[in-house]
Amino acid sequence: MGKPVTLYLVCAILAFWSTVYLVNADDPYRYYTWTVTYGTRSPLGFPQEVILINGEFPGPKLEVVTNDNIILNLINQLNQPFLLTWNGINQRKNSWQDGVLGTNCPVPPNSNYTYKFQAKDQIGTYTYFPSTLMHRAAGAFGALNILQRSVISIPYPEPDGDFTLLIGDWYKYKYNHKVLQQRLDAGKDMPFPNGVLINGEAHPSFSGDQGKTYMFRISNIGFKTSLNFRIQNHKMKLVEVEGSHVIQNAYDSLDVHMGQSVTVLVTFNQPAKDYYIVASTRFTKEVLTATAVLHYTNSKTAVSGPLPTGPEPEDVAWSLNQAKTFRWNLTANAARPNPQGSYHYGTIKITKTFVLANSVPVINRKQRYAVNGVSYVNPSTPLKLADYFNIPGVFSLDSITSYPSGVSPHYGVSVLPTSLHDFMEVVYQNNGTSLQTWHLDGYNFWVVGYGAGQWTQASRTTYNLEDALARHTTQVYPESWTAILVSLDNQGMWNLRSAEWGKQYLGQQVYVRVYDPIKSLANEYDIPTNVLLCGEAVGKHP
Repeated sequence: MGKPVTLYLVCAILAFWSTVYLVNADDPYRYYTWTVTYGTRSPLGFPQEVILINGEFPGPKLEVVTNDNIILNLINQLNQPFLLTWNGINQRKNSWQDGVLGTNCPVPPNSNYTYKFQAKDQIGTYTYFPSTLMHRAAGAFGALNILQRSVISIPYPEPDGDFTLLIGDWYKYKYNHKVLQQRLDAGKDMPFPNGVLINGEAHPSFSGDQGKTYMFRISNIGFKTSLNFRIQNHKMKLVEVEGSHVIQNAYDSLDVHMGQSVTVLVTFNQPAKDYYIVASTRFTKEVLTATAVLHYTNSKTAVSGPLPTGPEPEDVAWSLNQAKTFRWNLTANAARPNPQGSYHYGTIKITKTFVLANSVPVINRKQRYAVNGVSYVNPSTPLKLADYFNIPGVFSLDSITSYPSGVSPHYGVSVLPTSLHDFMEVVYQNNGTSLQTWHLDGYNFWVVGYGAGQWTQASRTTYNLEDALARHTTQVYPESWTAILVSLDNQGMWNLRSAEWGKQYLGQQVYVRVYDPIKSLANEYDIPTNVLLCGEAVGKHP
C-alpha cells in the first residue's frame, strides 16, 4: 500500500507545481523592495537634498510585462509620511493600491507598506512619483514601462534598443520641497523653476549604432511647465501615447505636457556624429532648456552647431494643431489580442456629464485653486476607508455641483457621484490664461474635443467620435475647453486632479466615486489584509 500512496502523492505534488508554474508563466509575480531615503545630488550643478529610492535619483526603472503581478515593499526612512502613486496604471478593481491620500493612509516614518497590483491589460510608457506633500519636487519619481507579452503583436518592427527619458523642470536647493510646501501653505504660488533635467541630469548622453532604429520613451515628470522635445536633424515617429497605439506620424518636435508620456521611434540615419537632444519649456516668457547628446557609436565628431529650434515658446495654436493629429490606431492590437476599434465609444449614450471649471480664488486671505468653487482639502481619513467602513462626516455626495454655479469659493472635500458602468462626459473649462493639465487615476479616457471659449451642449457636434486618442492625462489650453469620454467600468474611489502639482496641492482636484450597491469581488477587490489605518478608521477591522 505504501508505494501506490507515495506515488499518488508525488504525482499530485508534481501536478500542483505544474499548475503553479503554468499560472506564473502566464501572469508571473515580480518582487521588489524599495527603501526611500534622503541623499545629496547636484542635478543643476549645486549640491542639494533629494529623495532617493534604493540610493537612486531618479528612482529605479520599473520594467514589467503585461499582466505581471507586482509585489513592492516600500520602506519609508524619511522623517515625514510618504506615498507613491502609479501614474497611468489602471489598477483594475483595485483603487486600494492607488497611492493617493484619498485612497491610502501614508506610510509613517520608519515604517513600510507592501503594494500589490497587476499591470493588467496594459502596455506602454508610464511613471510613478510621490503623492504626499511636495515630495515630488525632491525626487522619488521614476519610469514604469510595461512591455507587451510575446503573444501580442505590435504595429511596428521591434526596435534595436530602448531609451527612457524623464524630462521635467527643477528647482535649486533654496527651493527644496519643504520650502515650497511652506510657500504654498502661506498662500503663495509656485516660483518659476530654475532649470530642466533629463533623467535627473542637465547633460546626459544616449548612444546607438548608425542605421538602427531606437525607441525613446519620453515622460514629463515635472510639476510646473509643459516641455517641447526634439532631436537635432532626426525625425520622431510617434507610435504610442500612454498605452494607446497611434497613427504613426513623423514629427520634428513634440509638446509633452505635465504628467504626459509619449513613445517614438528614431532611426539613426544621419552622418556619423553627435547630435543635440533638447527639452525646453513652453508657454513661458523665460525659456529654460536642457540638452543631452545623441551619440553615434562610430562618431568621431562632437556635438556642434546651434540647438534645433522648436515652436515659438508661447505659440498655443501650434500646440493645439499638433494635439489634433494624435489619433488612435484602430487596426492595432492593444495589450489584449483584440482590435482597439472593436469598442465603438462614439455610439455609447452619455449617462453623466460634469463641467469642471478651474479658478484661482483667495480664501481666508490665501491663494487657492478651486474646481466649481470648491478648493479641495484632504481629510484625515482617506475617502476610500470612509466609504468602506461607512464613517459619516468625511465626505458627502453633494459636495460639488455638476456644472459651474457661481457659488462662493470655499474649502471642501469634493466627490463626484457616479455608478459602475456609467458612461461619463467631463468637460474641463479653463477660464484662465495659463495651460491646465488634468489626470484621472484608474482610467484611460477618450479626448474627444478641444475648443476656444465656453463649452456648450452644441460643442458636442465638434467631437471626434471615431478615433480620438485614449490616454490618462490631457491638456486644456488657455481660455478654452477640453472634453473627454470615459467608461466607468473600474469600481473605486479615483483621483481627478491637476497634473501641475502646486495647483493640486492648493485644491485643484476632486474624487470620482464609482459605486455599485452590490458588493462583488467581480467588480472590486476586497480591502487588503495589510491596509494602513489612520484618522477615524483607526481601530476598525477589515
